[in-house]
Amino acid sequence: MRLRRLPRVLVIALVTVLMLAGCQTTPSTLPAAEPRPAAECRWPVGDWAPRALLAGAVAALEAEGFLIRHTDLALGLVSAERTRILPGYGDRYDRWDSRGMFGGIGIGGGRGGVSSGVMIGFGGVGSLTRDATELERVSLLAGDGEVRVSRDIQLIDWRGELAEARSASTADFCQRLRSAIQAGGVR
Repeated sequence: MRLRRLPRVLVIALVTVLMLAGCQTTPSTLPAAEPRPAAECRWPVGDWAPRALLAGAVAALEAEGFLIRHTDLALGLVSAERTRILPGYGDRYDRWDSRGMFGGIGIGGGRGGVSSGVMIGFGGVGSLTRDATELERVSLLAGDGEVRVSRDIQLIDWRGELAEARSASTADFCQRLRSAIQAGGVR
């Protein structure tokens, strides 16, 4: 029995697919926080009792407006978050709803027809419900003789989609938190 010859186009396509299949690689490094956490976000526990340290952290975070989400004394962990609305931020890349302050004119079409229209009234009211939300999360871990603080900020647009995310473990924030813990806590 004789095998049929494959058409030249099919052979070229098959060779191309096989070559591209070998081009997949895995990343050489794992993802890392950018920017890197500041050195001030790590400090020695010292002579603090774990319960007093975590109580001081809870008090300091609540004083800053954070809502405590989770604490675990055995792990030495406190997790907190706070949100705030960013008025007027909206979605800066989405222009589908742009219209004038007092109305707009539109021309469009679909399904073989052409349509036009005029909107009269006070525009821009829809943007009141299209503000973005900033979500800030903080985790404090006290273990192995040191305290480590991690903070990240996420920006969520009016549709609930993640617009931006970044590490925010800055020297200023960590120094303020450490000072508040030391000032309010009982050793």
